[in-house]
Amino acid sequence: MLKKKILLGISGGIAAVKAPLLVREFIKSNFEVKIAITNAAKEFVTPYSLSVLSQNEVVTNIFEFKNSKASTWHINLAEWCDIMLIAPATADLIAKIVNGIADDPVSILVLSLRAPLIICPSMDKEMWLNKSVQQNISILKERGYFILPPNEGELASGLYGIGRLPEIYEIKQFVEKVLSKNHQDFKNKNILVTAGPTYEKIDAVRFIGNFSSGKMGFAIANAFALRGGNVNLVSGPVKLDTPKNINRIDITSANEMFEHVKKNYRNSDIIVMCAAVSDFTPNKKFHNKFKKGNLHSNILSIELKQTKDILKFLGEKKGKKILVGFALETENLIQNGRKKLKEKKLDMIVCNKLGKNSGFNSDTNKIVILDKFGNEKKIGTLSKFDTANEILDYISKNFLHWIV
Repeated sequence: MLKKKILLGISGGIAAVKAPLLVREFIKSNFEVKIAITNAAKEFVTPYSLSVLSQNEVVTNIFEFKNSKASTWHINLAEWCDIMLIAPATADLIAKIVNGIADDPVSILVLSLRAPLIICPSMDKEMWLNKSVQQNISILKERGYFILPPNEGELASGLYGIGRLPEIYEIKQFVEKVLSKNHQDFKNKNILVTAGPTYEKIDAVRFIGNFSSGKMGFAIANAFALRGGNVNLVSGPVKLDTPKNINRIDITSANEMFEHVKKNYRNSDIIVMCAAVSDFTPNKKFHNKFKKGNLHSNILSIELKQTKDILKFLGEKKGKKILVGFALETENLIQNGRKKLKEKKLDMIVCNKLGKNSGFNSDTNKIVILDKFGNEKKIGTLSKFDTANEILDYISKNFLHWIV
């Protein structure tokens, strides 16, 4: 078997003492390991021991890499690896990554990276639970990085709580899981994904909208990109960072989404319509803010008209393209999903019911996949990224041969 190539970054936490054991485990599992460490990490583990175990030179300084024939060692390593792992990742290093600071070998590699990145935070309980650290972790998740959260246990301070680096076998399993989802089954396929809500303007300050966060659509776009797809992401107004290697197109209204979908669908092999597009828009839009004083009574009536049915348009035009729709329901999930599947001429539809751990603004989802052949697959509660990969697995297994 070909060796898997992992780039290990080590920052200066007490858990860095476990790094040699981690390197040894990866070597035993047929990985080639190259390592970069921060200055603080050298207080806990020596570059020499890591070099002996990995049989590769360890990068310890951004200006000194003895065996490199080029000055762009960080680009060479970033292109070399199949995956990068930072274990342990301190609060300081996490903050650097969030803010794009590159002043040590590990942080500069993150900015140069082309491959998936796994971050294993490790720190004392109060540091981990600090609002700033948790905000930074949320930002990294939204950017498409993989976070393996710390375990509970005895900490270096002598206290007991969350913050402990996961066990070596847990880290290795997580790396292998991410790599398994990173197979390039959508390589060179053109993907169009829609995400988020649309806002339909009433006046200069008010609109009709919905509660979609865009997280599911962004997770799908990220999963496609990691699996080799060329992704165009048409997004409504959301507060999410764009995952790597994705062309993002921002829109506001349903009509704007329709125009950009119409522009991009012809060159797409797979179209996934995950956006929560408004079905109605005001027939008349006020240019300025509508004032209460303009009312002749206590009631303001807003006449609505239907927006263009983007999914129906695509169903009629798709040809040999793979078309996937979404249906968020509050009742009769399967019945409504099958009806939409047939009416819109979809190849498959992803149905989910609005609930506590599913639907808008949740970090998890619980779905049922229906296809035009009458098949049904239920998928339990998973993170939205894992849910996205389940959807991609279904497309890859049942439909991808159409466009190979």
